[in-house]
Amino acid sequence: MSTPVLQSDMTSSVRAEYPRVGLYIDGTWIYDRETAVEVRNPATEEVLGKVPKATSDDLAQALGAAARGFVVWRDTPPQQRVKVIQKATTLMRERLELIASTITLENGKLYSDAYAEADRSMNFFEWNAAQSLRDYGLIVPGEAQMQKFILRQPIGPVAAFTPWNVPISSAARKVSAALSAGCSVILKAAEETPATACLLVQAFEDAGLPPGVLNLVFGNPAEISSTLIASPVIRLVTFTGSVGVGKHLTQLAAAAMKPVLMELGGHAPVLVCEGVDGAAVGRLAARGKTNASGQICASPSRFIVHRSVYDEFVAAFASAVGEVRVGDGFSKTAQMGPVASARRLSAMQSLVADARQRGARVATGGSRIGDRGYFFEPTVLADMPVDADAMTVEPFGPIAACLRVDDLSEALKVANSLSVGLAAYAFTNSLQDAERISRELECGVLSINHFGTPDADTPFGGVKDSGIGREGGPSTLDAYMVTKTVLQKTVRI
Repeated sequence: MSTPVLQSDMTSSVRAEYPRVGLYIDGTWIYDRETAVEVRNPATEEVLGKVPKATSDDLAQALGAAARGFVVWRDTPPQQRVKVIQKATTLMRERLELIASTITLENGKLYSDAYAEADRSMNFFEWNAAQSLRDYGLIVPGEAQMQKFILRQPIGPVAAFTPWNVPISSAARKVSAALSAGCSVILKAAEETPATACLLVQAFEDAGLPPGVLNLVFGNPAEISSTLIASPVIRLVTFTGSVGVGKHLTQLAAAAMKPVLMELGGHAPVLVCEGVDGAAVGRLAARGKTNASGQICASPSRFIVHRSVYDEFVAAFASAVGEVRVGDGFSKTAQMGPVASARRLSAMQSLVADARQRGARVATGGSRIGDRGYFFEPTVLADMPVDADAMTVEPFGPIAACLRVDDLSEALKVANSLSVGLAAYAFTNSLQDAERISRELECGVLSINHFGTPDADTPFGGVKDSGIGREGGPSTLDAYMVTKTVLQKTVRI
């Protein structure tokens, strides 16, 4: 059954004008550059604005600014750094409606989801700032006339690359950790969602962050990444995005002998075990799958279901998904927005076509909606062969692939068969099965009996091809710090 598009019923009270997009280098906004790309509203395909392209001179200036800004920020007392971060966070909280509205315009996700993302992102600034005041060094007991100090110091200027799907959340994770640790940052945000990054940077400018400590660039991604990573100024490379791009950036960093922090793609399995209420889990899965149109790296994608509950799970899942109302993110009644681009729309169509060709059943959805805007029906594919594209390639969209299995051993084998391992989910009433899944499922984050993901106080990241390092939790600043050992003889010479 076709899912309706809600193109009217707009919540005009929260819809703001689209902010101007610029580069921000050494405390100055730059607008008068050649256009890199045009930003389009995924719901209407209208052009929202233009993104200026950083020149080679701009990148050189950003590197010089980050080098100078690092010296200033490194030598600023942690308590004072925290005050600036807290002030910027307060300003962003006051501007949450503008930030959320901008995310919806650029990304297409529901305004309520955009607001929740922006609100949650403030937790990263607050947690990391507070954590910086607890990041102590050590004094090691030693022999007479020898003092041993272990110091924790900021690593240096950071090149941070962030994606379009969570434009405030990902930037907040990286900028908050870097600034809290005492590092300067060159933020290369996604050209698809540039104004959201501009609003974040504007808050720090208004909070009094010294020039050069936080810089923002857009343009040719390959040119920017190769220039920044090769520069001796940059001491850490952090990226959130696809596995392919992450591996490329890691290779560039390795050639320059620089550490990386990589949060890469996944293809999250959902294990639905024997003995659960299949219909209840199916209804829960509908919201988990359609959140942000399935365009988040932790989105549940492969539903691996015990045969005893498979039929009731798929029936309930497909029924609930088929009732999801798709429309403009500003609609009062829409429950899912568009996918982000024509490219994502084409990818969804290709995955469904491949599944059909291989004998899978389209339980609901499967088609584009309308001919304007990038709307696609939330889709449940049943009886999937394990080698279908939707089972092996991260869909990054509102497509769920369902497969029946005979037991937990088979479910774990299918779940672990891919080279990625970011998020995973499991539904079980057996403590024994929960313990086994926790031990054997290859992933960085496992949620049992719910579709939640970590907040600022717990680590997030993947295993295998899904990344290197962790963001969040007690060790959230580790990647942004270096450990220095000082051995001091207490004798006169």
